[in-house]
Amino acid sequence: MESYRSHYSKDVTEKDYGKLITISGWVEDIRNIGSIAFIIIRDKKGTLQITALKKKNMEIFEKLVSISRESVIAVKGVCKANDKVRNNYEILPEEVEILSVAETPLPLGIVDKVDSELETRLDNRFIDLRKQKNQAIFKMRSVVVAAVHEFLRKHNFIEVHTPNIIASSSEGGTDIFRIRYFEKEAFLAQSPQLYKQMLMATGLDRVYEIAWYFRAEEHNTRRHLNESTAVDLEMAFINDEEDIMKILEGLVYNMWKRASECKDELDVLGANVILPKLPFKRNTYNDVIKNLNNKGSEIAWGDDLGTEDEKLLGEIMKDEGHEFYFITKYPLETKPFYTMPEGDEYSRGFDLECKGVELASGSQRIHNVKLLKERLKMCDLNPKDFESYLKGFSYGMPPHGGFGFGIERFLMELLDIKNIRECILFPRDRTRLTP
Repeated sequence: MESYRSHYSKDVTEKDYGKLITISGWVEDIRNIGSIAFIIIRDKKGTLQITALKKKNMEIFEKLVSISRESVIAVKGVCKANDKVRNNYEILPEEVEILSVAETPLPLGIVDKVDSELETRLDNRFIDLRKQKNQAIFKMRSVVVAAVHEFLRKHNFIEVHTPNIIASSSEGGTDIFRIRYFEKEAFLAQSPQLYKQMLMATGLDRVYEIAWYFRAEEHNTRRHLNESTAVDLEMAFINDEEDIMKILEGLVYNMWKRASECKDELDVLGANVILPKLPFKRNTYNDVIKNLNNKGSEIAWGDDLGTEDEKLLGEIMKDEGHEFYFITKYPLETKPFYTMPEGDEYSRGFDLECKGVELASGSQRIHNVKLLKERLKMCDLNPKDFESYLKGFSYGMPPHGGFGFGIERFLMELLDIKNIRECILFPRDRTRLTP
């Protein structure tokens, strides 16, 4: 064959009927009924049917019916209209080349109706991702990430890339991965936070990146990963955190809207995407605590919202007609050192939640170097460990702020997926380091 593919399954049109075309893919199923056999081939865009007649070409017939499922083949044949089969056409093979033979038995079924355990699926991820439903998740992921670039570039943001190996903790705390960096100790970045802020001193006053987070949290839940991705953004010349929240809700709306246009993938996933209303509701931390207490929660002022509290808040917001909502004016003591205070007790920090799950966390940042050093000390951090970061605040730093917005959690809520591990290609959690 001159080429292993001239068409994908979904790209064939009536113009191709009666012509020789070449398709390639994985053998999903074989049905041999004696004198005729139907072979289902799967490619990136879907499936198609090869119809082999024994009397027409015995050699091709035997080659097709004897190959193992999930082997890779290329077929050149006549495209024939047939409204009784999938896609309204079939391929009558004239040439068949076996490109790779799959071993048997398969470690995981592709079209079998019996579901496999998640651990088995992840152990054999290269097979698991052949399933149409699982591929649809990552096709949707590609669409919503493209929507990120589309929206932010429209609003004068530029994409940047910051280091993942850093000399000091991004956010303080103990949930950090330490690594040996030649003769020194270094860390995997919890976020691009420090570098984003330093960039605000350069004149590149609106930046973002699709960032990797590395967090050594010992959680082992359906919502946590130790390596995850996020939209991380910083913007300067703001009045307060409200400027940031407006960008965030516009971004989320654009991602949701683009996702709603993916009809094929949504049908495969059985998902129904309904556009949210703007603006998203703002709730102060004080009001959230009061509402939770009124519903029986024992959460105290100053506590972080736990999983059950977030779930209860999601139910309260749903009753009010809100799927997306902000929590604002957090206690200062609960926020990282770089968060701008609002008086002595509160901060200009916020979270964005959806149906009881936190998607994003952000704030206006401190741009005054003296206050920033004071906050580092109050958070039991040594300003000397942050000298290269603090230098950027000493020579002209505008008011600024930003957020980190989890891509995997967004997909969970968008597509109603129950486990975050299904939203990233090769998950890293408390126990999984391979494949």
